[in-house]
Amino acid sequence: MEVDNRLILPNDLLIRFVCSSTDVIHAWVLPIFFLKTDVISGLITVFRFNFDILGLFYGQCSEICGVNHSFIPILVEVTLFDFFKLNLLTN
Repeated sequence: MEVDNRLILPNDLLIRFVCSSTDVIHAWVLPIFFLKTDVISGLITVFRFNFDILGLFYGQCSEICGVNHSFIPILVEVTLFDFFKLNLLTN
């Protein structure tokens, strides 16, 4: 499963996520981390998470949010901080 834009994050750093939706309810899920948050239209959802494992991790929207629901894959790449910094500088 591939995505248009993977989310690249550093490991061992507390990441603050700020999520919102302009249309329907979404449920952002990364099963391997037991991570799930609901994103509700009109509200801002904030959570923090520390990724302690390096690698590629797949998730999905677990809410039936519309006709293209099954086309909302999530791919998070957790990498060392130096590689994360390099990616920020080159993209």
